[in-house]
Amino acid sequence: MKIEKFEDIEAWKKARILLQEIYSHFANVRDYSIKDQIQRASLSIMSNIAEGFDRGSNKEFIQYLVIARGSASEVRSILFAALDIGHINLATFNNLSEQCLILTSLINGFIRYLRNSERKR
Repeated sequence: MKIEKFEDIEAWKKARILLQEIYSHFANVRDYSIKDQIQRASLSIMSNIAEGFDRGSNKEFIQYLVIARGSASEVRSILFAALDIGHINLATFNNLSEQCLILTSLINGFIRYLRNSERKR
């Protein structure tokens, strides 16, 4: 399948789902610093994938994908904190953390692909 717009990118689709779940699970959390940070980090994943897609070269796109990957790790780190202080339960932690790991894997695969190809748009 040819990727013609960022909405076609599987990692972006998964990042969108993760964002929705983060917002849902943290909707009633009153610890605004954790809530705000995890929401911003999850939004950063999908935003950087989209922004990188519309850059002019694979090199620039890869830079944005690396940032998106870092944001996925940030979300996982905050999930550990949220679990440790009781904002989420273990099942929620495991689900969201697994989604982050899947996203990281998809992003890594996309980076490998871009390093070995020329973009045609």
